[in-house]
Amino acid sequence: MDVRRACAPDIPQLLALVRRYWDFEGIDGFAALRIELVLKELITHPAERGSVWVAEAQGTLIAYLVIVLVTSLEHQGLMAEIDELFVLPQARSAGTGAALLAAAEADLRERGCVRLQLQLASGNTRARTFYERLGFAARSGYELLDKSLK
Repeated sequence: MDVRRACAPDIPQLLALVRRYWDFEGIDGFAALRIELVLKELITHPAERGSVWVAEAQGTLIAYLVIVLVTSLEHQGLMAEIDELFVLPQARSAGTGAALLAAAEADLRERGCVRLQLQLASGNTRARTFYERLGFAARSGYELLDKSLK
């Protein structure tokens, strides 16, 4: 398995993986063209927007990780959020997700990033166990609120 930053030729395979992830999570509104444009933006401008990492085995993408960036006054610097992490079922429990996160975290530290956070479905206990094993924890006294701007 090879873990690396995504590049433009990965986009067709990435779109297929994103579709599988959205189906798995029950996320509505998959719009391939719009997602392709966002992936291109992240891949082309990683220092400004975020980054995409992929895990590849025998020329086929088996997992991806999307990190987005934000500057925070509260945390006094650059923060990152895991937007999406998906590993194909046949590649799970083999260190693929951990390898993707390790690569991303090393890169984020080099950039001076001070915090990495994520959103997690409350019923996804398998993912919660995975993230907790890697050092993530609920932030005491906080919960996520959001509002659509569409």
